[in-house]
Amino acid sequence: MHEQQSVSKSFTSAAVGLAIEQGKISGVEETVLGFFDDDLVVENLDERKQRMTLEDLLTMRSGTDYHERGPDSPHFQLNALPTGWDRFYLDRPMLRVPGTFFLYDSGAVILSSSMLKNRTGMHADVYMDRFLFAPLQIEKKFWFKNQEGHPHTGGGLHLRPRDTARFGLLYLQGGRWQGEQVVPEEWVRESFHKHVDLGEKRTGTIGYGYWWWILAPDPDGEGEQNIYAAMGFRAQYIFVIPEHDMVVVVNGDTRSSTDQSKPIGFLYSHILPAAHHITLSQLDFPSILLEFPSPSVMAWKE
Repeated sequence: MHEQQSVSKSFTSAAVGLAIEQGKISGVEETVLGFFDDDLVVENLDERKQRMTLEDLLTMRSGTDYHERGPDSPHFQLNALPTGWDRFYLDRPMLRVPGTFFLYDSGAVILSSSMLKNRTGMHADVYMDRFLFAPLQIEKKFWFKNQEGHPHTGGGLHLRPRDTARFGLLYLQGGRWQGEQVVPEEWVRESFHKHVDLGEKRTGTIGYGYWWWILAPDPDGEGEQNIYAAMGFRAQYIFVIPEHDMVVVVNGDTRSSTDQSKPIGFLYSHILPAAHHITLSQLDFPSILLEFPSPSVMAWKE
């Protein structure tokens, strides 16, 4: 198994979509504070915090001061806490009106663990075991948790690369797996919708959905279909590439920010061009494992 880091966020997004489908959550417009007891005393409470919605968390636009820059950041402080992750986040000061400014924020995803527990009666990892991992036949997994049993939904999931690829294939197939609709198709579409526009580029990230990144289409491709990615620290990636019916999984252990972004460049410089050269005879097979120099890079083409 490999630590998936922030790839875990995209799995958590699926759990939120499932909870909405099951009626445990009425929709993304629900306010965050509405998931908690009315008598909960929250610090720095103002109208902005009262307006914060689940969608604001899903799109990294909570408006709080939560960030991950440096060892004194709120994120490092939260990770050091044995309990109270939810209270730590709920008490954060507000800097902006929710929904107006994108700021990468693992704390919002970690908070969703408590939100899911409050609505489903199950910790997020147990909920995903039953409704996500079981249908995908993913049995070997590990979550980092706090002493209250809450999994670190922002980055604490460990999986084997091939099992991570199953999740990517699930989303490539619109939420279907072996004929079963595991994740609602509408939720997959919304997760891949560009809710946050990060600017047009020929390659690389151009937007953000529901805890999924959106990348520019294959620049040499025939269509204009975006590429979708779950991304994690130290070069963990799931690339979902609809134009080529392909999922690419990368696991790494890089130490520099420069190396961490190299798989995105490698996707555009090597993997996508390789997909253009697959012959029709090869496409007679159900799937093809494309081999690349690094053993930790795998690509499936259906």
